[in-house]
Amino acid sequence: MGYPGREARGWRGWTLLVWVAAVTWLSADGRRVRQPRCPAGCICTKDNALCETVRSVPHTFPSDVVSLLFTANSFDLIDEDAFLGLPHLEYLFIENNKIASISPFAFRGLKALIHLSLAYNNLETLPKDVFKGMDALTKVDLRGNNLICDCKLKWLVEWMHHTNATLDQIYCSAPPIHQGKKINDLLPHSFDCITAEFASYQSLKFESISVDAFTFAEDQYVVFPQPFAGTCSFLEWDHVEMTFRPYDTIESTSTVVCKPMVIDGHLFVIVAQLFGGSHIYKRDASANKFIKIQDIDILKIRKPNDIETFLIDGESFFVIADSSKAGSTTVYKWNGNGFYSHQSLHPWYRDTDVEYLEISNKPHLILSSSSQRPVVYQWNRSQKQFDRRTDIPEMEDVFSVKHFRVKGDLFICLTRFIGDSKVMRWDGAMFKEVQTFPSRGSMVFQPVSIGKWQYAILGSDYSLTQVYQWEAKRGQFVPTQELNIQAPRAFSLVSIDDRVFLLASSFKGKTQIYEHLMIDLSH
Repeated sequence: MGYPGREARGWRGWTLLVWVAAVTWLSADGRRVRQPRCPAGCICTKDNALCETVRSVPHTFPSDVVSLLFTANSFDLIDEDAFLGLPHLEYLFIENNKIASISPFAFRGLKALIHLSLAYNNLETLPKDVFKGMDALTKVDLRGNNLICDCKLKWLVEWMHHTNATLDQIYCSAPPIHQGKKINDLLPHSFDCITAEFASYQSLKFESISVDAFTFAEDQYVVFPQPFAGTCSFLEWDHVEMTFRPYDTIESTSTVVCKPMVIDGHLFVIVAQLFGGSHIYKRDASANKFIKIQDIDILKIRKPNDIETFLIDGESFFVIADSSKAGSTTVYKWNGNGFYSHQSLHPWYRDTDVEYLEISNKPHLILSSSSQRPVVYQWNRSQKQFDRRTDIPEMEDVFSVKHFRVKGDLFICLTRFIGDSKVMRWDGAMFKEVQTFPSRGSMVFQPVSIGKWQYAILGSDYSLTQVYQWEAKRGQFVPTQELNIQAPRAFSLVSIDDRVFLLASSFKGKTQIYEHLMIDLSH
C-alpha cells in the first residue's frame, strides 16, 4: 500500500529524465526561437516548463506550453483556473508537493491534456467532476496519496468505470470498511451514501396532546386533540398549496385522545375526555359532519389516557387505558351497530398507556402503569379474552411502551419521565434490555419506520427532542438529529404524494410538521 522513499525518488528521476528528453527533442531542430517568458522559480523552453520551490502555481506561462512539471514545491492548494490560458498543455506533472486541496475548477480549460499526475501529495479526497471537460485524458496518476474512500470520493469510482483514461493502482487509507482496498476494485454500489433527516415543513398555531394519521375514502387526514381549546382538529392535505389545512372539528372538553377507526368504509372517532365523559362519533357523509352516536361508560372510564385500536380474526376492537384510581382499563368490541364493553382488565392500577402488538403471531397488549411494572396480556382464542401472561421485570415507573420490528425481531421502546428510557428485545420468552437512554422529562419514546430507516424519537420537556437511527451492525440506535419541540407528547407519520411527514404534537407550544428528506452525501 505504501511507497518507499527510494521508489518515489526513482519515479521523480524518471519523470525528470522524460521531461529533459522531451525538451531536447522539441528543441533539436536547431531553429532560433525567442525565449518564452518564464515565472520565477521555473525553467522554461519553448514548449516546456519545470518549477521547483515555488509557493503557488504561477499564471505567467507562455500560452503554447505543452508540458509542465511541478516538483518539490511548498504550495498545498491548487486554486480554480490555475492553468487558464494554456490550451495546448498535454502533460501536467504535479508531484512530490504538499497538495492537500484542489478546487473543482482547477483544471478548467485543459481540453488538450492527455496525462495528469498528482502523485505523492497529501490528497485525501478530490472534488467531484474535477476532470470534467478533460475528454482527451488517457492517463491519471494518483499514487502516493492518502485517499479516503468515503461518499465524497464515490464519484471517482463512477468516473473510473466510464472513462477511457487509465489509472495506476491506488489504495484507500480509510474508512475502516475500505481501508487497504484498491480503489480500482471498488464499485459504485460499494458506497452507502444515502442518508435522511427531518426538515421543518409546517408549524401549526395550536397546542396538542396527541396525534393520529389515518386514511378514509382514499384520502389522508390527521387529527390533533387540543385539551385547552376543547376540540378534535382534523386536517387534510391541500394538493395545490402543498400544506395541511383545516378539515373539520369535534367540539369536546379537556380532550386527550381523538382516535379514528374505519370499519366497513365508515369513519368512527373515539373522543376521550377528562371531564364530561368520553364519546364515540361517526362521520355522516350526507350531512358532511361528525355525529355523536354513543357514550362510553363513565363508571369504567373516568380518566382516559390512551386509546389503541386493533383487529383480531376480522373483528374490530379498541381499548382505553384509564389512569384514575377508581377506573378500569377496558376493551370494547364492535357488534355491527355500536361498541360494547367486552372485557375489563385490571382495575385500580392507574394505567397510562396501552400498546397492541403480536408476539409469535399471537395478539398481545402491554399496559403501562404508574403503580406497577408493565404487564403483558395474551389473547386467549378460545375464551376470546386477554389473559395476563407476564410483566417486564425491573422496569418501574414506565409511562408508555411502543413496539417496532427489525428483520423480524421484536423490540419495544419504554418511556420514563424520571430515570432512563430503554429499548428491549423479545428473546422468545421475555423482553431483555438492549440499550438505555438518559430521558429526564420524557413522556414519549416513539419508534417510526420509513423505508429502510428505523428511527426512535425521544421527546423531553426539559431539552431538545433526540432522533435516533437504528444501526444494524451495532444492533443499537445512534443519535442523528435534534428537533426543537416544546413538551412533545406524540409522533405519527403520514405518507402523501410520495412524501413522508412526521407529525409532532406539542403540549406547550406550536404543533410541528417535519418532512423526511433523503440526502445523497456523494453530491
